Amino acid sequence: MAIFRLTRLVAQSKTLTKHEPIIHLRTATTTPTGAILPEPQKQPFGLLCIVFAVVPGLLIGAAISKNIANFLEENELFVPSDDDDDDD
Repeated sequence: MAIFRLTRLVAQSKTLTKHEPIIHLRTATTTPTGAILPEPQKQPFGLLCIVFAVVPGLLIGAAISKNIANFLEENELFVPSDDDDDDD
C-alpha cells in the first residue's frame, strides 16, 4: 500500500516539474505581435514643467518645517541652545 502511494506521488511530481518556457514580452516597447513601437513624442516645455513641480514642493515643505519648528519651540520640546561656540 505504501509503495503504491509512493510511486503515485513520484509520478505526479514528474508531471508537475515539467515547465514550458515562458516568453516575457515588454508591452511598453513592443506590440502584441512583437513589432517595436514608434518613439514617443517629446514635451516641448519639459524643463519648465519640472520647475513648476519642484518649486511649490520646496516652498510648501519649508513652510511645514517652519511651523513644526515653531510648535516644538513653543511647547519646549526642542529649544536650541544659545551658547556661543566661539573658542576665543
